[in-house]
Amino acid sequence: MKPKSVTDSIILHSNLAQKALILLSQKGLKVGIAESCTGGLLSYHFTSLAGASNVLDGAMISYANEIKASWLSVDRRDLERFGAVSEQVVRGMCEGILQQTRADVAMATSGIAGPSGGSSQKPVGSVFIGVQLKGESVHIAYCHFGGDRLSVQSQSCAKALEMLIMALDS
Repeated sequence: MKPKSVTDSIILHSNLAQKALILLSQKGLKVGIAESCTGGLLSYHFTSLAGASNVLDGAMISYANEIKASWLSVDRRDLERFGAVSEQVVRGMCEGILQQTRADVAMATSGIAGPSGGSSQKPVGSVFIGVQLKGESVHIAYCHFGGDRLSVQSQSCAKALEMLIMALDS
């Protein structure tokens, strides 16, 4: 569902984050978040809600490749071979945030929000999103979102929250 306005977007994200918070609380789980292209927006959706401290263990904005490698232990060879916007790197970001926190669930985003930085292989709007329950494999989605920078970031957050809810519901 694509929101029609900024207000619709805020309501959508708030509703998704609230549902995720409730599910995490009911299951007694904590989430750790590793963000790149969303730059903290995904973490914000949790921290804007009462009760966030019960479910959010920690978050890292790992924008630069060096930070992805040093803070989250993302394999430097994956960064060089596949680039930061890749399934391999998002997998490493999920695994890294689980190692760096006491979280039970990891979320990660890496993409090209624009307006520049895209290529023919990875156009602006390309985003990889990962969700991983500790001890399980990472679920990764490749998405291509339209719109301006904030729209790409916003849609990335909504998709990540939807993926988290699906993982917790299964």
